[in-house]
Amino acid sequence: MSEEVMTTGWDAIDQAVKTIYGEQEPKHYGTLISYALGGSDPLDGISVYKADKPVAHWHFVTYGFSELYEKETDNSEESGYGFELTCRLVRQEDEEEPPAWALNLLQNMGRYVFTSGNVFQAGDYLDANGPICLGVDTELTALAFVEDPELEAIDTPNGRVEFLQMVGITHDELEAMQTWNTLGVLAAGLPQIPFYVTDLERGSLLTDKSVAEAVYNGTEKEGSNTGFLFVDQLDWDAGKKGWLRKSPSVLTIGAKQAEIIGKLLRGRLLKGKELTLSGAGIRVRFAPGDQSGFEQSDDLICITLNEEAVGEMSRKLLPKQGEFEVPVKEGLSVHIAKTTITDQEGNIVKTFG
Repeated sequence: MSEEVMTTGWDAIDQAVKTIYGEQEPKHYGTLISYALGGSDPLDGISVYKADKPVAHWHFVTYGFSELYEKETDNSEESGYGFELTCRLVRQEDEEEPPAWALNLLQNMGRYVFTSGNVFQAGDYLDANGPICLGVDTELTALAFVEDPELEAIDTPNGRVEFLQMVGITHDELEAMQTWNTLGVLAAGLPQIPFYVTDLERGSLLTDKSVAEAVYNGTEKEGSNTGFLFVDQLDWDAGKKGWLRKSPSVLTIGAKQAEIIGKLLRGRLLKGKELTLSGAGIRVRFAPGDQSGFEQSDDLICITLNEEAVGEMSRKLLPKQGEFEVPVKEGLSVHIAKTTITDQEGNIVKTFG
Protein backbone atom coordinates (compact mmCIF):
# COMPACT_ATOMS: atom_id res chain seq x y z
CA MET A 1 0.00 0.00 0.00
CA SER A 2 1.32 3.44 -0.88
CA GLU A 3 1.24 6.21 1.69
CA GLU A 4 -0.91 9.25 1.01
CA VAL A 5 1.23 12.23 0.01
CA MET A 6 0.76 15.25 2.25
CA THR A 7 0.35 18.48 0.23
CA THR A 8 -0.24 20.94 3.05
CA GLY A 9 2.22 23.53 1.71
CA TRP A 10 0.89 23.26 -1.84
CA ASP A 11 -2.70 23.53 -0.63
CA ALA A 12 -1.89 26.68 1.35
CA ILE A 13 -0.56 28.38 -1.79
CA ASP A 14 -3.64 27.30 -3.74
CA GLN A 15 -5.87 28.78 -1.06
CA ALA A 16 -3.99 32.08 -1.08
CA VAL A 17 -4.32 32.47 -4.85
CA LYS A 18 -7.98 31.43 -4.70
CA THR A 19 -8.77 34.56 -2.69
CA ILE A 20 -7.85 36.56 -5.80
CA TYR A 21 -8.99 34.41 -8.71
CA GLY A 22 -11.82 32.40 -7.16
CA GLU A 23 -12.64 29.30 -9.20
CA GLN A 24 -10.53 30.27 -12.23
CA GLU A 25 -8.68 27.16 -13.38
CA PRO A 26 -5.04 28.13 -13.95
CA LYS A 27 -2.80 26.84 -16.67
CA HIS A 28 -0.43 24.64 -14.69
CA TYR A 29 2.99 23.52 -15.86
CA GLY A 30 4.30 20.66 -13.74
CA THR A 31 7.60 18.80 -13.69
CA LEU A 32 7.65 15.23 -14.99
CA ILE A 33 10.88 14.18 -13.28
CA SER A 34 11.67 15.80 -9.95
CA TYR A 35 14.92 17.72 -9.51
CA ALA A 36 15.93 15.34 -6.71
CA LEU A 37 15.71 12.42 -9.13
CA GLY A 38 17.79 14.09 -11.84
CA GLY A 39 15.18 16.21 -13.58
CA SER A 40 16.20 19.50 -15.16
CA ASP A 41 13.50 21.69 -13.58
CA PRO A 42 13.91 22.43 -9.84
CA LEU A 43 10.39 23.78 -9.32
CA ASP A 44 7.57 21.27 -8.93
CA GLY A 45 5.21 23.45 -10.89
CA ILE A 46 4.13 26.90 -12.06
CA SER A 47 0.51 28.05 -12.24
CA VAL A 48 -0.49 30.91 -14.53
CA TYR A 49 -3.67 32.95 -14.15
CA LYS A 50 -5.39 35.44 -16.43
CA ALA A 51 -5.72 38.86 -14.81
CA ASP A 52 -7.53 41.84 -16.32
CA LYS A 53 -6.74 44.63 -13.85
CA PRO A 54 -5.08 47.09 -13.80
CA VAL A 55 -4.01 45.91 -17.28
CA ALA A 56 -4.47 42.58 -19.00
CA HIS A 57 -1.64 40.31 -17.88
CA TRP A 58 -0.51 36.82 -17.00
CA HIS A 59 0.12 36.14 -13.30
CA PHE A 60 2.70 33.39 -12.70
CA VAL A 61 3.00 31.66 -9.29
CA THR A 62 5.71 29.11 -8.50
CA TYR A 63 5.55 25.95 -6.41
CA GLY A 64 8.86 24.68 -5.09
CA PHE A 65 10.89 27.27 -3.19
CA SER A 66 8.82 26.48 -0.09
CA GLU A 67 8.06 23.06 1.42
CA LEU A 68 5.04 21.81 -0.49
CA TYR A 69 4.63 18.47 1.23
CA GLU A 70 5.82 17.35 4.66
CA LYS A 71 8.08 19.52 6.82
CA GLU A 72 11.72 18.63 6.13
CA THR A 73 13.87 21.48 7.49
CA ASP A 74 14.55 22.33 11.14
CA ASN A 75 13.42 25.93 10.75
CA SER A 76 9.86 25.95 12.06
CA GLU A 77 9.31 29.62 11.25
CA GLU A 78 9.92 29.46 7.50
CA SER A 79 8.80 26.97 4.90
CA GLY A 80 11.79 25.95 2.79
CA TYR A 81 13.47 29.09 1.49
CA GLY A 82 10.60 31.13 2.90
CA PHE A 83 9.18 32.41 -0.39
CA GLU A 84 7.61 31.61 -3.72
CA LEU A 85 8.18 33.74 -6.81
CA THR A 86 5.50 35.43 -8.87
CA CYS A 87 5.70 37.37 -12.11
CA ARG A 88 3.18 39.52 -13.93
CA LEU A 89 3.61 39.80 -17.68
CA VAL A 90 1.59 41.91 -20.13
CA ARG A 91 -0.97 39.73 -21.95
CA GLN A 92 -1.87 40.50 -25.55
CA GLU A 93 -5.56 40.54 -26.52
CA ASP A 94 -5.33 37.42 -28.70
CA GLU A 95 -2.89 35.56 -26.45
CA GLU A 96 -4.24 32.24 -25.13
CA GLU A 97 -1.04 30.68 -23.78
CA PRO A 98 1.50 32.34 -21.46
CA PRO A 99 4.95 32.86 -23.02
CA ALA A 100 7.26 29.89 -22.50
CA TRP A 101 10.28 32.14 -21.88
CA ALA A 102 8.77 33.35 -18.61
CA LEU A 103 8.32 29.75 -17.42
CA ASN A 104 11.94 29.03 -18.31
CA LEU A 105 13.12 32.18 -16.52
CA LEU A 106 11.36 31.17 -13.32
CA GLN A 107 12.92 27.70 -13.51
CA ASN A 108 16.32 29.36 -14.03
CA MET A 109 15.72 31.34 -10.84
CA GLY A 110 15.07 28.01 -9.14
CA ARG A 111 18.38 26.63 -10.44
CA TYR A 112 20.19 29.71 -9.17
CA VAL A 113 18.72 29.47 -5.66
CA PHE A 114 19.03 25.69 -5.37
CA THR A 115 22.64 25.74 -6.59
CA SER A 116 23.95 28.81 -4.78
CA GLY A 117 21.80 28.79 -1.67
CA ASN A 118 21.29 32.55 -2.14
CA VAL A 119 17.69 33.55 -1.43
CA PHE A 120 15.73 36.54 -2.68
CA GLN A 121 14.12 39.24 -0.57
CA ALA A 122 11.99 42.25 -1.42
CA GLY A 123 14.40 44.98 -2.51
CA ASP A 124 16.91 42.64 -4.16
CA TYR A 125 18.00 42.94 -7.79
CA LEU A 126 19.80 40.71 -10.29
CA ASP A 127 21.68 41.68 -13.44
CA ALA A 128 20.78 39.31 -16.29
CA ASN A 129 23.70 40.59 -18.44
CA GLY A 130 21.39 40.70 -21.44
CA PRO A 131 17.69 40.69 -22.40
CA ILE A 132 15.55 38.84 -19.87
CA CYS A 133 13.87 37.25 -22.90
CA LEU A 134 16.61 35.90 -25.15
CA GLY A 135 16.37 36.86 -28.80
CA VAL A 136 13.95 39.73 -28.18
CA ASP A 137 14.82 43.40 -28.69
CA THR A 138 13.99 44.70 -25.22
CA GLU A 139 15.56 47.21 -22.86
CA LEU A 140 14.79 44.97 -19.87
CA THR A 141 18.14 43.40 -18.93
CA ALA A 142 17.82 42.91 -15.17
CA LEU A 143 15.35 41.84 -12.51
CA ALA A 144 14.10 43.39 -9.29
CA PHE A 145 12.12 41.75 -6.50
CA VAL A 146 9.20 43.26 -4.60
CA GLU A 147 6.32 41.90 -2.52
CA ASP A 148 3.48 40.80 -4.77
CA PRO A 149 0.90 43.61 -4.61
CA GLU A 150 -2.01 41.19 -4.07
CA LEU A 151 -0.57 38.02 -2.55
CA GLU A 152 0.29 38.65 1.08
CA ALA A 153 2.59 36.38 3.09
CA ILE A 154 0.89 33.30 4.48
CA ASP A 155 1.45 31.02 7.47
CA THR A 156 1.38 27.36 6.46
CA PRO A 157 1.78 24.20 8.57
CA ASN A 158 5.38 24.15 7.27
CA GLY A 159 6.13 27.79 8.14
CA ARG A 160 5.81 31.25 6.66
CA VAL A 161 5.83 31.86 2.88
CA GLU A 162 6.22 35.26 1.19
CA PHE A 163 5.26 35.91 -2.42
CA LEU A 164 8.04 37.85 -4.15
CA GLN A 165 7.25 39.33 -7.52
CA MET A 166 9.98 39.36 -10.14
CA VAL A 167 9.99 42.58 -12.20
CA GLY A 168 11.87 43.21 -15.45
CA ILE A 169 13.97 46.41 -15.29
CA THR A 170 16.32 48.37 -17.57
CA HIS A 171 20.06 48.86 -17.05
CA ASP A 172 19.72 52.47 -15.90
CA GLU A 173 16.92 51.48 -13.52
CA LEU A 174 19.25 48.84 -12.07
CA GLU A 175 21.93 51.48 -11.51
CA ALA A 176 19.38 53.76 -9.86
CA MET A 177 18.39 50.93 -7.53
CA GLN A 178 22.02 50.29 -6.69
CA THR A 179 22.83 53.94 -5.99
CA TRP A 180 19.56 54.58 -4.10
CA ASN A 181 17.25 51.62 -3.32
CA THR A 182 15.13 49.15 -5.24
CA LEU A 183 11.79 49.73 -3.55
CA GLY A 184 12.14 53.51 -3.83
CA VAL A 185 12.71 53.35 -7.59
CA LEU A 186 9.85 50.91 -8.13
CA ALA A 187 7.48 52.99 -6.01
CA ALA A 188 8.38 56.13 -7.96
CA GLY A 189 7.65 54.30 -11.22
CA LEU A 190 4.45 52.59 -10.09
CA PRO A 191 2.14 54.94 -12.07
CA GLN A 192 3.95 53.82 -15.26
CA ILE A 193 4.00 50.11 -14.34
CA PRO A 194 0.86 49.45 -12.24
CA PHE A 195 1.09 46.25 -10.17
CA TYR A 196 4.72 46.10 -11.38
CA VAL A 197 3.61 44.30 -14.55
CA THR A 198 6.55 43.48 -16.81
CA ASP A 199 6.24 44.78 -20.37
CA LEU A 200 9.07 43.85 -22.73
CA GLU A 201 8.23 46.81 -24.97
CA ARG A 202 8.51 49.56 -22.38
CA GLY A 203 11.35 52.05 -22.11
CA SER A 204 13.15 53.29 -19.03
CA LEU A 205 11.15 54.74 -16.15
CA LEU A 206 13.87 57.36 -15.77
CA THR A 207 12.70 59.16 -18.91
CA ASP A 208 9.78 60.33 -16.77
CA LYS A 209 10.78 63.60 -15.08
CA SER A 210 9.02 62.82 -11.79
CA VAL A 211 10.75 59.43 -11.50
CA ALA A 212 14.17 60.90 -12.34
CA GLU A 213 13.68 63.64 -9.73
CA ALA A 214 12.60 61.12 -7.07
CA VAL A 215 15.72 59.03 -7.73
CA TYR A 216 18.02 62.06 -7.65
CA ASN A 217 16.51 63.44 -4.45
CA GLY A 218 16.48 60.06 -2.75
CA THR A 219 20.11 59.38 -3.67
CA GLU A 220 21.26 62.81 -2.47
CA LYS A 221 19.36 62.58 0.81
CA GLU A 222 19.75 58.91 1.74
CA GLY A 223 22.70 57.64 -0.26
CA SER A 224 22.81 54.01 -1.38
CA ASN A 225 20.99 51.17 0.33
CA THR A 226 23.37 48.66 -1.30
CA GLY A 227 25.77 47.59 1.43
CA PHE A 228 26.77 44.29 -0.20
CA LEU A 229 27.56 43.69 -3.87
CA PHE A 230 28.51 40.46 -5.62
CA VAL A 231 31.38 41.14 -8.03
CA ASP A 232 32.24 38.78 -10.87
CA GLN A 233 35.86 39.98 -11.16
CA LEU A 234 37.52 40.66 -7.84
CA ASP A 235 41.10 39.87 -6.85
CA TRP A 236 43.79 41.02 -4.41
CA ASP A 237 47.57 40.92 -4.76
CA ALA A 238 49.31 41.78 -1.51
CA GLY A 239 52.46 43.01 -3.28
CA LYS A 240 56.04 41.98 -2.58
CA LYS A 241 58.74 43.33 -0.29
CA GLY A 242 62.06 44.21 -1.92
CA TRP A 243 65.40 45.42 -0.60
CA LEU A 244 64.59 49.08 -0.94
CA ARG A 245 60.81 49.26 -1.25
CA LYS A 246 57.62 47.26 -1.24
CA SER A 247 55.56 47.00 -4.38
CA PRO A 248 52.00 48.27 -3.81
CA SER A 249 49.12 45.93 -3.17
CA VAL A 250 46.73 45.67 -6.14
CA LEU A 251 42.96 45.45 -6.05
CA THR A 252 41.52 44.12 -9.33
CA ILE A 253 37.96 44.97 -10.38
CA GLY A 254 36.21 44.12 -13.66
CA ALA A 255 35.50 46.97 -16.08
CA LYS A 256 31.79 46.14 -16.25
CA GLN A 257 31.19 46.86 -12.57
CA ALA A 258 33.89 49.49 -12.01
CA GLU A 259 31.67 52.52 -12.58
CA ILE A 260 28.82 51.37 -10.34
CA ILE A 261 31.33 50.53 -7.59
CA GLY A 262 32.60 54.10 -7.83
CA LYS A 263 29.06 55.44 -7.46
CA LEU A 264 28.40 53.13 -4.52
CA LEU A 265 31.54 54.32 -2.75
CA ARG A 266 30.17 57.86 -2.87
CA GLY A 267 26.64 56.78 -1.97
CA ARG A 268 27.80 54.71 1.00
CA LEU A 269 31.03 56.06 2.47
CA LEU A 270 30.14 59.73 2.17
CA LYS A 271 26.98 58.91 4.15
CA GLY A 272 28.99 57.16 6.87
CA LYS A 273 28.13 53.65 5.66
CA GLU A 274 30.29 50.67 4.69
CA LEU A 275 30.35 48.83 1.35
CA THR A 276 31.37 45.18 0.98
CA LEU A 277 32.32 43.61 -2.36
CA SER A 278 32.16 39.82 -2.51
CA GLY A 279 33.93 37.70 -5.13
CA ALA A 280 35.15 34.12 -5.45
CA GLY A 281 36.85 33.41 -2.13
CA ILE A 282 37.46 37.06 -1.28
CA ARG A 283 35.65 39.99 0.32
CA VAL A 284 36.69 43.63 0.23
CA ARG A 285 35.12 45.94 2.81
CA PHE A 286 35.31 49.71 2.33
CA ALA A 287 34.71 51.91 5.37
CA PRO A 288 34.77 55.69 5.90
CA GLY A 289 37.46 57.19 8.12
CA ASP A 290 39.69 60.18 8.74
CA GLN A 291 42.84 58.33 7.64
CA SER A 292 43.05 56.10 4.55
CA GLY A 293 44.66 52.68 4.82
CA PHE A 294 44.01 48.96 4.67
CA GLU A 295 44.34 45.70 6.58
CA GLN A 296 44.29 42.24 5.08
CA SER A 297 43.59 38.68 6.16
CA ASP A 298 43.15 35.44 4.24
CA ASP A 299 39.71 36.22 2.81
CA LEU A 300 38.87 39.77 3.94
CA ILE A 301 40.48 43.05 2.91
CA CYS A 302 39.43 46.09 4.96
CA ILE A 303 40.07 49.41 3.19
CA THR A 304 39.44 52.69 4.99
CA LEU A 305 39.02 55.78 2.81
CA ASN A 306 38.81 59.43 3.78
CA GLU A 307 36.62 61.82 1.82
CA GLU A 308 39.41 62.79 -0.57
CA ALA A 309 40.25 59.17 -1.39
CA VAL A 310 36.58 58.34 -1.93
CA GLY A 311 36.27 61.19 -4.42
CA GLU A 312 39.42 60.19 -6.28
CA MET A 313 38.47 56.50 -6.53
CA SER A 314 34.91 57.23 -7.63
CA ARG A 315 36.18 59.52 -10.41
CA LYS A 316 38.70 56.98 -11.71
CA LEU A 317 36.54 53.84 -11.50
CA LEU A 318 35.37 53.79 -15.11
CA PRO A 319 34.52 50.95 -17.53
CA LYS A 320 37.93 51.21 -19.13
CA GLN A 321 40.94 48.93 -18.73
CA GLY A 322 43.75 50.58 -16.77
CA GLU A 323 45.36 51.13 -13.38
CA PHE A 324 45.60 53.96 -10.87
CA GLU A 325 47.01 54.55 -7.40
CA VAL A 326 44.92 55.20 -4.29
CA PRO A 327 46.41 57.71 -1.85
CA VAL A 328 47.11 55.43 1.13
CA LYS A 329 50.45 55.24 2.93
CA GLU A 330 50.77 51.44 2.60
CA GLY A 331 50.69 51.67 -1.20
CA LEU A 332 47.57 50.58 -3.07
CA SER A 333 46.74 50.40 -6.77
CA VAL A 334 43.44 49.57 -8.43
CA HIS A 335 43.57 47.56 -11.65
CA ILE A 336 40.52 47.68 -13.90
CA ALA A 337 40.47 44.48 -15.96
CA LYS A 338 38.67 43.82 -19.23
CA THR A 339 35.29 42.10 -18.83
CA THR A 340 33.77 39.78 -21.42
CA ILE A 341 30.13 38.67 -21.43
CA THR A 342 29.40 35.29 -23.03
CA ASP A 343 26.20 33.56 -24.10
CA GLN A 344 25.13 30.06 -23.04
CA GLU A 345 27.39 28.53 -25.72
CA GLY A 346 30.42 30.46 -24.46
CA ASN A 347 30.52 32.94 -27.34
CA ILE A 348 31.61 36.48 -26.45
CA VAL A 349 28.67 38.83 -26.98
CA LYS A 350 29.96 41.99 -25.27
CA THR A 351 33.24 43.38 -23.98
CA PHE A 352 33.86 46.12 -21.40
CA GLY A 353 37.21 47.87 -21.17
